Amino acid sequence: MKNKNGKITIGVIIGNRDFFPDILVGECRTDLLKAFEKTDIQPVMLSETETKLGGVETFQESLKCAALFRKFADEIMGILVVLPNFGDEKGVAETIKLAGLNVPVLIQAYPDDLNKMDVARRRDAWCGKISVCNNFYQYGIKYTLTSKHVVHPTDASFINDLRNFVAVCRVVKGLRSVRIGAVGARPGAFNTVRYSEKILQRNGISVVTVDLSQILGHANRLGMADKGVKESLEVIKAYAPTRKTPEDKLIQISKLDVALNAFMEEHALDATAIQCWTSLQQNYGCNVCTSMSMMSENMLPSACEVDVTGTLTMYAMQLASGSPSALVDWNNNYSDDEEKVVLFHCGNWAKSFLPDIEISTAPIIVTTVGEENTYGALAGRTPASPLTYGRISTDDPKGIMKAYVGEGSLTDDPLKTFGTRAVAQISDLQGLMHFVCRNGFEHHVVMNASKTAGILNEAMGNYMGWEVYHHE
Repeated sequence: MKNKNGKITIGVIIGNRDFFPDILVGECRTDLLKAFEKTDIQPVMLSETETKLGGVETFQESLKCAALFRKFADEIMGILVVLPNFGDEKGVAETIKLAGLNVPVLIQAYPDDLNKMDVARRRDAWCGKISVCNNFYQYGIKYTLTSKHVVHPTDASFINDLRNFVAVCRVVKGLRSVRIGAVGARPGAFNTVRYSEKILQRNGISVVTVDLSQILGHANRLGMADKGVKESLEVIKAYAPTRKTPEDKLIQISKLDVALNAFMEEHALDATAIQCWTSLQQNYGCNVCTSMSMMSENMLPSACEVDVTGTLTMYAMQLASGSPSALVDWNNNYSDDEEKVVLFHCGNWAKSFLPDIEISTAPIIVTTVGEENTYGALAGRTPASPLTYGRISTDDPKGIMKAYVGEGSLTDDPLKTFGTRAVAQISDLQGLMHFVCRNGFEHHVVMNASKTAGILNEAMGNYMGWEVYHHE
């Protein structure tokens, strides 16, 4: 996602208009460079000699800027349109069309100074921005707006807008090319995680399937002498306390971990969804939660019960926030508090959510498969933190992608139970649950310790064209 310098590459168009002062264009470049330093952005923009002060106004200047963008097409993740004055709306729109990059576009316009409204300093960018948006709408160009209609590039709100826009660019680019591994068949009792591979593929999302027997066969052929198994065992022991797990079970977990990583590397996968309940326990003799947790912690999200669109949601959220996500159940009421809910899963959450992490067994499955077959599950309690939650799904009857997102908080309220667990507080939780149930969403939801619902809504709704409900 980042270039060799560790920065995000953004194409920049500085709009200009002949009867407004050119000096504003030159000043704009200086302002922008200050903003880019604060946001780790590497700009691609015309030099001050290629056009008049590096601005874009005429069709010939549009051709030059578009050619520059195409030269860096593999690196540019988004385009920033800046209006230091009214700007030439047609020139800006034609630049983007000619470049043909199909990336998110952010539009910024400068505010006027009431003490500088003479011919020498007048901007009129308030009006110009409306004209640019009107042209983008006509051209079919999707775009993002700043929080304020006009804002100076050094304003704190614009710096925040720019950071959010970079996150939107990450989500859009990632979703358009993500590769997900579906390991095993969907558990028979889980119709809730059914999905359409065809709808996903239409949106650039590829699913690579493999039979669980192939993974287990690979794991069973491995021995303790294998270098990969030894290395995996060391990583697992360093990852979480293992005092409750016998050594032979840790080796078994390590062999499964090696087989899963080999499958991911072979197919260049970004995420996985793995059959667990209860084939793994019955046919291999352990839980895969530890491996899934490690993958998610390493930004390769993994969801259980072959929940492909669940792990897709995890991937989208980590792109937005830059931190791991976790797949959870909307599981229990929290006493009689109508704005709190218990989030739970057997034990596969990323380590970031579990300061008291421990490798253990899965009590909820023990009753049917025996405790000795459930080692590898994690236990831990997630402490208070910010919360973004959401869910992506394929709506097969409508033939569309749909999603919901929102924000709340994780709390430190008392919770005496097992597994990986948390308490969430969400405004109008009852209304959200009505929406989830009325619209046929899954019982699984994804959580991320961030405030990124707006970013996800913009990326999925505006640029991906999905049907998104933003719970506010």
